[in-house]
Amino acid sequence: METYTSDITQFLKQLKQAKPYLDQAQRDGRALLWERNLDPDEQEAFKKARVAQKPYVYGSEP
Repeated sequence: METYTSDITQFLKQLKQAKPYLDQAQRDGRALLWERNLDPDEQEAFKKARVAQKPYVYGSEP
């Protein structure tokens, strides 16, 4: 007996068979945004530039 596979799963399997390079292209695209090395100087600048948030942000006090 065959198990149920959804239309989306079938579509993705067919797409990956037709275009096997998609997995690597997805990893490369993700690496551009998320998996990059952090620059320690840049991180330090971000920490110094951070502004503390007040406990109640909707208050009228300056």
